[in-house]
Amino acid sequence: MLRKPGYAKIAISIPREDLAAADTIARERDRSRSWIIAEAVRKYVAQAAPAAHRPGLGRLRHAQLVADLKLTPEERVFAADETARAAPARGVAGANRVIGFDRYDDYLEWKRAGDRGA
Repeated sequence: MLRKPGYAKIAISIPREDLAAADTIARERDRSRSWIIAEAVRKYVAQAAPAAHRPGLGRLRHAQLVADLKLTPEERVFAADETARAAPARGVAGANRVIGFDRYDDYLEWKRAGDRGA
């Protein structure tokens, strides 16, 4: 029997309904049963990898993003202000100044810009 380099042949026992599901998916995607099972293992390993080694957001950061997106823009600004107040000062004292805005959207844009000395 000829085997592809880098591949190993194994024997596993899985529930019949899982095997039937794998066979159905294999037919639908025109793939082999082995490919479907190997792909399932690859996805499981990628999901189980520590967040630091995974691309994108970690599970907790993603949950925080979803929760934040449920807030209104105003609620997000207030939450960001609370976080900024709770964060330790960076040691740079800002000058006393008054900044006015014609519209609330202008204020939000200024906040997004990060107060670059405007």
